[in-house]
Amino acid sequence: MQSNSIGIRSVAIVGPYLSGKTTLLESLLWVTNAVTRKGTVQDKNTVGDSSQEARDRQMTVELNTAYTTYEGVRFTFLDCPGSVEFAQEALNALIGVDAVVVVSEPLVDRVLTLSPLFKFLDDWEIPHLVFFNKMDRADVDFMEVLHALKAVSSRPLVPHQYPIGRGETLTGFIDLVTEQAYHYHPGAPADPVAFPADLKDQEQLARMEMLETLANWDDHLLEELLEEIEPPQDEILQDLKMELGADLIVPVFFGCADRDFGVRPLLDALLRETPEPETISEHRGIKAGNTEIAQVLKTYNTQQGGKLSLVRVWQGTITDGMTLNGVRIGGMYRLMGQQQQSVNAAQAGEIVALARMEGIKTGDTLTTGQALSLPKPEQIKPVYAMAIQAEKRNDEVKLTGTLAKLLEEDCGICWEQHGDTHEIILWGQGEIHLQVALDRLRRKYNLPMTTHLPQVPYKETVRKSINSHGRYKHQTGGHGQFGDVYLDIQPVTRGEGFQFGEKIVGGVVPRQYIPGVETGVREYLSHGPLGFPVVDVAVTLTNGSYHSVDSSEQAFRQAARIAMQEGMAKCEPVLLEPIVKATISVPSDFTSKVLRLSSGRRGQVLGYDAKDGWVGWDDVIVLLPQAEMHDLIVELRSQTMGVGFFQYEFDHLQEVPDKLAERVLVTTGHSNGNRSK
Repeated sequence: MQSNSIGIRSVAIVGPYLSGKTTLLESLLWVTNAVTRKGTVQDKNTVGDSSQEARDRQMTVELNTAYTTYEGVRFTFLDCPGSVEFAQEALNALIGVDAVVVVSEPLVDRVLTLSPLFKFLDDWEIPHLVFFNKMDRADVDFMEVLHALKAVSSRPLVPHQYPIGRGETLTGFIDLVTEQAYHYHPGAPADPVAFPADLKDQEQLARMEMLETLANWDDHLLEELLEEIEPPQDEILQDLKMELGADLIVPVFFGCADRDFGVRPLLDALLRETPEPETISEHRGIKAGNTEIAQVLKTYNTQQGGKLSLVRVWQGTITDGMTLNGVRIGGMYRLMGQQQQSVNAAQAGEIVALARMEGIKTGDTLTTGQALSLPKPEQIKPVYAMAIQAEKRNDEVKLTGTLAKLLEEDCGICWEQHGDTHEIILWGQGEIHLQVALDRLRRKYNLPMTTHLPQVPYKETVRKSINSHGRYKHQTGGHGQFGDVYLDIQPVTRGEGFQFGEKIVGGVVPRQYIPGVETGVREYLSHGPLGFPVVDVAVTLTNGSYHSVDSSEQAFRQAARIAMQEGMAKCEPVLLEPIVKATISVPSDFTSKVLRLSSGRRGQVLGYDAKDGWVGWDDVIVLLPQAEMHDLIVELRSQTMGVGFFQYEFDHLQEVPDKLAERVLVTTGHSNGNRSK
């Protein structure tokens, strides 16, 4: 173990899907001799269990952990999923590191995909650097890409290097701190070379941009620049470290991770410029003390070792067997993919896995002292759903417990049993997200599922008032059954629900039987003439008769059902669909596309305005039928480079247009307005 936290860094690697995050991690491990061959991380995958879908797409779908040592400092790297569908997994991890490396391709038209990520990092004031990967494929000038990236970052971008060559002719870089030029070698450190004279002007412009940005927070450096004094390298590095640690700047690096180009300079920056764990703890508001404090970043349920809680130690030293939040640690490990190295203790700044922490969830704050709760990322609301059912009937009894384990591992998923349709609905962030979850249920928990689109919870109501009569008479060998009622059925204002009343005069229906009438009415309304629950209707008991011997509450319940069945079909029943109010958030360049998308889904646009706290983004407010919401997120992402998102809530019920209503009734088996028997 390190004697103090100075020799520890925890770094997350994050970026869009296919930007090369895992390749960068493998290169970092390779150049520090933590692995003997590349591909090891992908081969081992993660502690959890990824799906066939993810493997086919070469997609990281679960937080992957690795560690290495470089110049006496132990680094823990968290490889975060890049797909927006697994964003919750990444956000949960980002709050527990000292610094973040944002990996991006050097494409001007793709930097927009980093906008939500930069917003999160800046809101949480998490120090972050940018690594432009695949620079050997870039067809634009480095400074042009850097300029485009500035539009999505609220923090100033500071170029740390300048490229020698472009695209396939990229041969090296110039360090803007030392002004030393280097030549790349695949799989080996870059060699110092003579400064390319033809790049002097461009390099000077980039270097001055770096220095002027740093001078915004250093008056001494500003004076040196004004007096044209060359600042010492140590002073520049000190400013980079201070301003990066305070999340005031975003240093920018580049390279080609698959060839190890630029990886060592990035490592040097992580070593010398990223903040120590104590600095990050202070930023999180953790006051120095003797209490052990940790936070759960991720939960794994492994098939061999049971539950593992990946935690960031914020304060103190946590030891195996210690009790946190009333739960005794049943083992402590460093994770390297699926490999687990047992350790006895972990100090502030380290990220380790704690075994058998039952009842502990992702995001929980663990402590040996008085209970406390560190901030954690907001839960991203689910936007895509599938109705699920166990393939084998005998498996239904274990579904609830298995779903609980699934939700422990993936906080971006939730489920419900719908009150109207009675379906079990699995919610997530997209189709791939749910396919991964279903594949995990099948392979990891031996619980294969069948799926279908969730039913829309249609309702029905009536347009016309009517008086209906129902009589129930049944004679057997003993006492018979007799009930007789007259009911007024009337529509009420939308949203008022069901109302029941009575206007009985002279005891024609005894008081003890009236509850039975209401019960019979309610039972019928759960499944109206069109086959759906009936809403916004008032039913009044106005008259009836009874038999002193044969009448009972049950008889009047049946009489009420008969009256409702006879009368409701004559009340001009009409189909209602749920309408939701959605707030769709997109960069303003895509607002017109969202307006067209909404109108194409029978939506009513209520307006749009600048999104609060998001520069260059709009919120579009729209009313949409719930029937049009299922794949909205898929189309929205396809039209907004994957960055558009929305939130919604139920707003009201609305009549379904006649032609569409007939199609709905045919599809659900209630065509011609006939109630299914």
